[in-house]
Amino acid sequence: MGLAEVAEAVDGELSAGGGRVTGKVTVDSRTVAPGDLFVAVPGERVDGHDFLAAAAAAGAVAALTARPDGALPCVVVDEPVAALGRLAAAVHTRLAGAGGARGHRLTTLGITGSSGKTSTKDLLGQVLTTAGATVSPPGSYNNDIGLPLTVLDADEDTRFLVLEMGSRGPGHIARLCRVARPDVGVVLNVGSAHLGEFGSPDGIAAAKGELVEALPAEGTAVLNADDPRVIGMAPRTRARVTTTGRTADADVRAEDVTLDEDGRAGFTLVAGGARRAVRLQVVGEHQVANALSAAGAALAAGMTPDAVAAALSAAVPRSRWRMEVTRRADGVTVVNDAYNANPESMRAALAALAGLPARRRIAVLGGMAELGLGAAAEHERLGRDAVAAGVDLVVAVGPDAVGIADGAIAAGAREDAGTVRVPDRVAARELLTEVLVPGDVVLVKASRSYGLEVLAADLLAAGAGA
Repeated sequence: MGLAEVAEAVDGELSAGGGRVTGKVTVDSRTVAPGDLFVAVPGERVDGHDFLAAAAAAGAVAALTARPDGALPCVVVDEPVAALGRLAAAVHTRLAGAGGARGHRLTTLGITGSSGKTSTKDLLGQVLTTAGATVSPPGSYNNDIGLPLTVLDADEDTRFLVLEMGSRGPGHIARLCRVARPDVGVVLNVGSAHLGEFGSPDGIAAAKGELVEALPAEGTAVLNADDPRVIGMAPRTRARVTTTGRTADADVRAEDVTLDEDGRAGFTLVAGGARRAVRLQVVGEHQVANALSAAGAALAAGMTPDAVAAALSAAVPRSRWRMEVTRRADGVTVVNDAYNANPESMRAALAALAGLPARRRIAVLGGMAELGLGAAAEHERLGRDAVAAGVDLVVAVGPDAVGIADGAIAAGAREDAGTVRVPDRVAARELLTEVLVPGDVVLVKASRSYGLEVLAADLLAAGAGA
């Protein structure tokens, strides 16, 4: 796009110069390449406006800013993040309306849910890639910055655009859908993530349902029939509804689910009268539900059951810190699932841990953030769940995780022998260095703000030279 077109799309004013954006749109000055448009995002820790000179030196053709700067041409707007969304909306409208260079129409697929969004997005992206050019980035690009950047990675050759949609309050998903209106909307589940912001599960369901409300009449809502609050969203959409799950009347369902010795699920995919075998490469039985949602979306996008089953069986983990299973040279296995946590994803991780062969199963658990008034009860319940899942040692990290240890002890775990409280991840590392022996499997999981992904990396490094 020409800079004048960019300015028109974002309701901004071009400070100087002309030129065209021939590269990407980026918010990180360290990744700028010649021809890029740099968006100067003001943040809590750093302000993108402080890096305009660096962006210019790296070859940025212009910047989207809140004020003009002499380093390079600027498209000046009131709020760069909101303007980024407007730019993405303009590009999406162009791509969705004009048809691709190869004569196809862009199909946009949106995914939301309290847990499993990124894993499902990764599965779906790999499945759709077998049918056509697909944009589906690694990681959790699911907010007002990440989603527009994903849209802006698409071009005229893109056939499928997979978007992850997170929400921290009412109206957030509706706003993301105005940036890029999905043709297919996938709702995975309604759990306790961000319960503090929404106040109740019904509040969460109301927000997640904004996705199906945004779908056009000719679109498809893919709803998890195993979750009552999700299937309850069906009346809220004009689109066709496809149900997924393990319930017998789901349109896309799994039968004959098994787990192999590495904790990976196999099942029979039943859809459209076809029955096809699937053997997942990702760990945990909870991935069956994610795979079914991905299958429902891919079928809605025009793929066949044969193609979907084959692609699901070939899909591998893409995003880091999500059920990454690594065996150290000394025989200790580290399961890094430390990207984020809520009660439902914690229980899924514990179930996955229980399915892995081990001498001992150790769960290193930190606090779960944003649970509101029920946080204490949820942490205590998690400790009980860990014992019920057969965990041999629970390591509760940090003051917010004390309730996890309390719950484990209440469920019968012996203090110090079956559960240990440590003040921080440094203490956890020191403890684990002493107690881990070959054959142990250690799960590391907490909400992202607690930083246990660093602990998982430390554990892997500690065994690298064994």
